Amino acid sequence: MLPAFAILLLFQCLGEGIVFLFKLPVPGPVAGMVLLFAALLIWPSLQTRIEAAANELLRHLSLLFVPAGVGIVAAAGSGSGHWIAIVASLAVSTLATLAVTALVLKSMTPDPQTKASDDA
Repeated sequence: MLPAFAILLLFQCLGEGIVFLFKLPVPGPVAGMVLLFAALLIWPSLQTRIEAAANELLRHLSLLFVPAGVGIVAAAGSGSGHWIAIVASLAVSTLATLAVTALVLKSMTPDPQTKASDDA
């Protein structure tokens, strides 16, 4: 399983390097995931090599959010004068996420009236 973790870390490091070299406005791990996705499309056999390690990481995914939560709590003091802006941005982004999710769901599910007329 250690080689599988090494492969996953390699793609994360590649993503970090590409973002650093080209000064891209995306996080390095996201670029690494895109590279990993491309590699999985090119070499489907790679999935069997990394699947066990990826599943093990997914089992403990909730632990990976602890450092982010600690960072938010530690940085809470620096945003003390901006709570209205923070709450407003959270509310707007949540509503935007709900709206986009609803639109995607609506566009991807078949219309029941169309299905009923097709059956008749």
